[in-house]
Amino acid sequence: MSVDLIMVPTTGAGAPKVEVAKAPPEKLVKGNPVTQTWNHFTGEDDRLYCGIWESSKGTVKVSYDEWEFCHFIQGEAVLTREDGKSWRLSKGDAFIIPAGFKGTWETVRKVKKHYVILLPKAGA
Repeated sequence: MSVDLIMVPTTGAGAPKVEVAKAPPEKLVKGNPVTQTWNHFTGEDDRLYCGIWESSKGTVKVSYDEWEFCHFIQGEAVLTREDGKSWRLSKGDAFIIPAGFKGTWETVRKVKKHYVILLPKAGA
């Protein structure tokens, strides 16, 4: 059995439909960021998501129940944990946001990133 690679384009043939969203008002801290998501793969009983995500400038409250691996293709953001510790991230940075992380995500310069998200098992 042979298995093909899954390519992750954002335009042209093979690109998934882009999902455009704005943060709900209760999560907004500053600005009104718009996000675009190109989800290229869903698996593991709808628990695993992989693709490309983009956000315009702004700050939102975040609370992660899931694990997320990120690799910045462009831009700059500051993630601040609820106790005040922060990380400045930019093009080329790769990092993991563990389940349980709470704080804010500030997009300083338009961010584009690869992501891999793993949701918790049902009932976990």
